[in-house]
Amino acid sequence: MELNIGIETRDEFLSLELAKSARKLVEGIMLVKEGEEVVITGDTSSDRRVIEEVAKAAYAAGAVPTVIWYDTRPTAVMEPPRVVAGAVKNADVWIEFSYAYILHTQAWRRSLDEGCRYICLTGMDALMMVNTIGRVNYSKMLELGEKLRQLAENADEVIIQSPAGTDLKAYNRGRKVRQSGKLADTKGEPIMLGGQVSWCPVEDTINGKLVFDGALWPPAELGLLRSPIELTLENGVVKNIEGGAEATIFKRWLAAFNDPTMYWLAHYSLGFNPGVTKPTGRIVEDERVFGCIEMGLGSQGPQIKGKTWKSASHTDGIVLNPTIIFDGEVIEKEGKYVHPELVKLCSELGI
Repeated sequence: MELNIGIETRDEFLSLELAKSARKLVEGIMLVKEGEEVVITGDTSSDRRVIEEVAKAAYAAGAVPTVIWYDTRPTAVMEPPRVVAGAVKNADVWIEFSYAYILHTQAWRRSLDEGCRYICLTGMDALMMVNTIGRVNYSKMLELGEKLRQLAENADEVIIQSPAGTDLKAYNRGRKVRQSGKLADTKGEPIMLGGQVSWCPVEDTINGKLVFDGALWPPAELGLLRSPIELTLENGVVKNIEGGAEATIFKRWLAAFNDPTMYWLAHYSLGFNPGVTKPTGRIVEDERVFGCIEMGLGSQGPQIKGKTWKSASHTDGIVLNPTIIFDGEVIEKEGKYVHPELVKLCSELGI
């Protein structure tokens, strides 16, 4: 994190704005009601200020907040301590801030099966919460997301290109598209931070080059990328990885799992949170750089509505300034939306 004014790490930094953002998250996004049990999880890499403000906001809303801290696991998608698993299984609402998130684990699946409403806010700090929640016109952003969702779902052929060399073609064949950054209005449904639409074209139709040039995490040694990492995909499976030292780290990390499904492309996600203008190395924020596309490898959750599988882990990479072409129509050109309805909604968002 760059320290622009020098007090970003102190408790007073944006403290009033953070309190307002936490209330917006609890009442306006997670739709917490009086009497509900809210579990807030974080690890030793989480920002304590964010967790405490969210707990206060939940308590002020009449809910019963429980905060759980535990050690930072070596990587994401590892099962948490049994106590954590037991707590989230019995929660009405679960807000996760752990840096090594436990999304896609058995503990996560059991909590959803019990009807828990969940949001993954891995690694969120005070500035991120203020920029991506507190200062965002959330309803207008959701409106933009709904239009993007419709455009993606109505398309069959999907072509993604980028100045760094991405050139991927795939076919949806009727696959459903979901705005993952929606409101938590459904029991047992996981949601993500606003500013993301996700789906997966039919996996074995995905072919071409995928170049991550913004961020990639995990592995823990990466985050903000200094040089591009180029992946060659055949029928939805990564066959080759090229690049510099960061590509070598990524290749070794994938190989260490000895799990062929870690090479399967799991999802496409369009990022459009107006509070995120550049990658920072914090994945929950990087996935939502306005106008980016993010793609995941490894576990594919049932909410994607694709083949669905469980892998040893999951990772996400960011493609900056993409050109997106649906059935021959360019809706975004080098990071700027050009579809007339998207342009209008961006203008209403002040972009």
